[in-house]
Amino acid sequence: MLRLSVTMKELTVKEVSNHTTSDSCWIIYQNMVYDVTEFIEDHPGGDDLILEYAGRDVTEVMKDVLEHDHSEAAYEILSEYCIGTLKEERSIPNEYNSPPTLTLHERRMKLLEEEEESKTFVREDFKPLETDITSDVKKNQFLDLSKALVPQMLRAHYTKEFYLEQVHKPRYLPGSAIFFGHPLLEPLTKTAWYIVPIFWLPYVSYQVYQSLLYGENMTTGISFCVGILVWTLLEYLLHRFFFHLDDFLPDHQLAFVLHFVIHGFHHYLPMDRLRLVMPPTLGIMIAYPLISLGYLLFPSLIAHGVIAGGVFGYILYDCTHYYLHHAKVYKYHFKEMKKYHMAHHYKNYEGGYGITSKIWDYCFGTELKYKI
Repeated sequence: MLRLSVTMKELTVKEVSNHTTSDSCWIIYQNMVYDVTEFIEDHPGGDDLILEYAGRDVTEVMKDVLEHDHSEAAYEILSEYCIGTLKEERSIPNEYNSPPTLTLHERRMKLLEEEEESKTFVREDFKPLETDITSDVKKNQFLDLSKALVPQMLRAHYTKEFYLEQVHKPRYLPGSAIFFGHPLLEPLTKTAWYIVPIFWLPYVSYQVYQSLLYGENMTTGISFCVGILVWTLLEYLLHRFFFHLDDFLPDHQLAFVLHFVIHGFHHYLPMDRLRLVMPPTLGIMIAYPLISLGYLLFPSLIAHGVIAGGVFGYILYDCTHYYLHHAKVYKYHFKEMKKYHMAHHYKNYEGGYGITSKIWDYCFGTELKYKI
């Protein structure tokens, strides 16, 4: 029976904390106070679980699916026992009322911590839960995963903070989402991992050949290795300062669309198999100015070698990226890098920018630390 006739009153944390027995059991959930005394014996998880949190705030516990998963029906039952609200000056922090002491970064990471994947990403057999599209749209008021995403982004009017919060909150579909929804554009957004080496390795071979024509094999080899090292730095810099240009993103919907197309989508649906590696068209657009810079900075002999090594490093990067997302990885190095990169997606996307290694994260103080 719904308690609609009960007058809602303001209650303090201290008042709630006095009701911790089976004769009078109160709890707090999202700044609302509930008298669950009558429900204790009927609780599927047993009365001891409720009494363990009696007189306390259960907001975080209710969200923790590993602690105790709750259905929508459970929340409907809980609403029947609401007896009042928590006084504002003593309110318990939650997603609707973050304390002023929390930084912007902490508020963003708090949203990720609400998801089960923030606790399970370290498992060897990690696989995110499939997103309930209807429930996701209703709860988050963001994109509808059953429809073309980019057109929705173009029509939307999000605030910058809302967009960044939602696009970095990972979803999962067993297949590929609809990107543009146009029969000509849609195929251009999908790239199988093996396309990267097939497309770029001939270019690497050409550059190595051009360098070897000078007859300085040792110089070619050293230049090639330097190119790989240069790529590892570019990998870090591009990921951190180009793909994650979040704080400097203009507060305009078109800027959000561009961000979404370039990298936001990957954080929104990180396990989309056909949108993990860079499409050759986008790769050429990014590579062209960098290759031109290489020719400008180095003599031809060295330039060919450095460019060959840099592009080869990129191939290793993109293939490694796919490998970390979708393979049961080799235990040495890659096992740790898989956890490290999954932590970037599911725990803290404002750190851990290295994909093939952590070397530049160590150098620039952005190493991502997490509990296993």
